[in-house]
Amino acid sequence: MAAGGRASEPLAELSHYVVARPIYSEPGFQEENERRSVGCVDHLFSRRCSRKRAFQIAKSFLPILEWLPNYRVKEWLISDIISGLSTGLVATLQGLAYALLVAVPVGFGLYSAFFPILTYFFLGTSRHISVGPFPVVSLMVGSVVLSMAPDENFLIEGSNGTGTNATGALIDTESRDAQRVLIASTLTFLVGILQVIFGVLQIGFIVRYLADPLVGGFTTAAAFQVLVSQLKIVLNVSTKNYNGTLVETFEKIGTTNIADLIAGLLTIFVCMVVKEINDRFKHKIPIPIPIEVIVVIATGISYAADLEKKYNLVTPIYFLNARFLPPEPPNVSLFSQMIAASFSIAIVAYAIAVSVGKVYATKYDYAIDGNQEFIAFGFSNIFSGAFSCFVATTALSRTAVQESTGGKTQVAGIISAGIVLISIVALGKLLEPLQKSVLAAVVIANLKGMFMQVFDVPRLWRQNKVDAMIWVFTCIASIILGLDLGLLAGLLFGLLTVVLRVIEPEGVKILKFSSPIFYANIDGLKSSLKSTVGFDAVKVYNKRLKALRKIQKLIKKGKLKATKVGLFKIIYVNFFLKGLLLELLNNQDPQVPTKEVEIQVDWNSELPVKVNIPKVPIHSLILDFGAVTFLDIVAVRSIKTIIKEFERIDVRVYFASYQDNLISQLERGAFFDDTVRKDIFFLTVHDAVLYIRNQMTYSDNQDPIFEKVRISSSTFPFFHHLALILEVSVAHLKSRPRTVVPKKWECSKLGSFCST
Repeated sequence: MAAGGRASEPLAELSHYVVARPIYSEPGFQEENERRSVGCVDHLFSRRCSRKRAFQIAKSFLPILEWLPNYRVKEWLISDIISGLSTGLVATLQGLAYALLVAVPVGFGLYSAFFPILTYFFLGTSRHISVGPFPVVSLMVGSVVLSMAPDENFLIEGSNGTGTNATGALIDTESRDAQRVLIASTLTFLVGILQVIFGVLQIGFIVRYLADPLVGGFTTAAAFQVLVSQLKIVLNVSTKNYNGTLVETFEKIGTTNIADLIAGLLTIFVCMVVKEINDRFKHKIPIPIPIEVIVVIATGISYAADLEKKYNLVTPIYFLNARFLPPEPPNVSLFSQMIAASFSIAIVAYAIAVSVGKVYATKYDYAIDGNQEFIAFGFSNIFSGAFSCFVATTALSRTAVQESTGGKTQVAGIISAGIVLISIVALGKLLEPLQKSVLAAVVIANLKGMFMQVFDVPRLWRQNKVDAMIWVFTCIASIILGLDLGLLAGLLFGLLTVVLRVIEPEGVKILKFSSPIFYANIDGLKSSLKSTVGFDAVKVYNKRLKALRKIQKLIKKGKLKATKVGLFKIIYVNFFLKGLLLELLNNQDPQVPTKEVEIQVDWNSELPVKVNIPKVPIHSLILDFGAVTFLDIVAVRSIKTIIKEFERIDVRVYFASYQDNLISQLERGAFFDDTVRKDIFFLTVHDAVLYIRNQMTYSDNQDPIFEKVRISSSTFPFFHHLALILEVSVAHLKSRPRTVVPKKWECSKLGSFCST
C-alpha cells in the first residue's frame, strides 16, 4: 500500500514546468543566434520553388483549393446533402424574419440568405458556419436604415398614399422601401470594403479585444432590443418608431390584434418547446426537428381562415419577388453618413462569425484564419450588396442545425443556398399569406440562447468579479446608448480593467504602443507618455536646476556648509555623530589635496530649499513596441529625444518586443550612438524586467558611500576618520537591534554639505 501510495504522488521533478534561457538583449540575441533569410529569394531562378510558392499563395486566398481536392465523396456527400436541405429550410424562414429587423420588405431577406454563401464557399476557412443574416447585426443595420429613411421623409398629401404611419398620415411606402433597400445595400457594400481592408492589413487580431464577457453582455443587450422591436409586430400595434419602444408599445396595447397575438404566442411556445426537445434528446434524435419550417403551416391556416379579411389589422408579408433583381451600384454619396456605423457593424459581424467558427474548428480539430475570414466576409458583403442584400455574418441556431444534421464542409452551405434559391423563384407566392407576427415570433424564439447568457453572470462573479462587471457594464451601456456606442463603451471599459489589473514591478513603468509611430501621432505619444508616468521629464529637469541654483546661493550666504572634500550621502548615522562630523569638517586641513566624490542626489527626499520638484517614482521605463510596425524619421528623432530627457533625470528607458524591421529603421535614422545603444532593446518585456531587477539587486547589494570612503581613507585623513565613525556606528546598531532607527542625515549637492 505504501508503495502504491508513493507511486500515486507526482514526482517532484515532474510537477514543475521550467524554461531557462539567458536574458536576451538585441546584441546578445544576435550574437548567439545568427539570423539568415531563407526562402524563395535564395532560389529566385528556381522554377520549382516559384511554382510551389505561387500555389501556397493561391491556397491562402482561395481555401477551397485546400479542402475540395481532399473531399471524401463517399463519406461526406450524403451528410452534406441532408444538412444542406435542413439548413436551407431554416435559412429561408430566418431570412424572411430578420428582414423585419432591417426595415426592408421581407423578400430581400431571402436574397441575403442566398448571395453571401456563394462567395464564402470559395473564400471562407470555416467548414461548418452557415453564412447569412443574424438578428444582432440586422438590428444594427436597421437602426442606420431607419435613421436615414424615416417615415416622415415620405409623407404625401391626398389619397395617393400606399400606407399610413402611427398618426394616420399617408406614406409613399414604395418610395420609402426602395430608399431603405438602397441604404441597406450601400451600407453592406461599405462594410464589405472595410472588412477586406482589415483583412489585407492583417488586423484579424482585433477580435482578441472582444472578450467573452464583453460579447456576452453585448449580445444579451442586442437580444433585448430585438425583443422590443419585434414585440410591436407580434401585437400588431402602430408606433411612431418602426422598431418601437416599450413605452410606445404598451401605450398602444389596447389596439392589439388578437389574431396576430395568438399566432405569435403559439409560434413562440411551439418553437421553444421543440428546441428544448432537440437539445435534451440530441443524442437520440438523428436530425433536429426543423420547427421554423413546420410553423409555415401557419401560412395555410392564414389562407384557409381568410384572416386578412376577417381581421383588418392582420398583415401578410406580401411583396415577394419570384425573380432576382439586377445588380445595382451603391450610392457612394451616402458613405459619409454611415461610415461610423459601418465600422462597428464590420467588427461585430466579423467577431460573431469568427467566435462561432472557432467553436466548431476546435471541436473538429482544424484551424480558421482570422485575416482570411475578414477577406471572405468582406467580398461576400461587397458581392451581396450589389444584389440588394443586407450585411451577412452567421446565425448561431442556423449553424447549429448545419453541424448537428451532419454537415462536414461548405458543400452543405452551397446546398442550403440552393434551397433558398428554390424558395425565391418557386415558393415565394406560396409564402405571401404568412403573417408577419409569425415571423416576428420566430425571431423572438431564436433569442432564447442569448437571454440564457444572463445566468453566466453569477458564475462570472464567483470566478472573476471584474469579468462580471464587464458583462453587466456592456449590457447596460448597449441598452441605454445603443448597440454601436454601447460596444465601444464596453470595449474601453474592458481595456481599462486590464490596465488596472496589470501589476508592474516597483519603480518600473511599462507602456505599450499599438500602432505605427509617425509624424501625425508622435505628439499624442508624448502626451500619453506623460500621463502614464505621471510627470513631465523636461519640467522635472528644469525644477531640479532651479533647486541647485538656490542651494548655491545658500552656500554663498553661509546658510549651508560647503567643504572641499565633496558631498557624500550618509544614511542611518546616530544622532550623536553629528557633532563629531561637523568637527571633522571644520578642522580639516585646507592644504590637503581633496577629490570630489560623486554622489547621486535623492530628489524624492526633503531638500533644504523651497522648490516644488515633482516626484519621480520610477527608475525604469519599458516601451513595448510589439505592435509598432513602422517608424518615420520624425518618430526616430523624437524617441531619441525622449530617451535623453528621461536619462538626465535618472530614468533608464528600455525597448521590448520590437519587430525585426524596427532595428534597421532605427539604424537608417541615425538612432544609435555612444549614449543610445542596442543593449537597451530586449526580445520580450519579461527579458527587460529581469534585466532591470538584476541591475537593481546588484546596486542594492553594494554601499557605494562606504566603499568610496574605504578607498579614500588611506589617502585623505578626513575619510579615514569618517570610516572609523561609520564602522563604530554600524557596530553599535548591530549590537542594539531594537534601537529606534536613527535620523536620516543626508547631503543635497555635489561639492556642498547640508547641515540640519
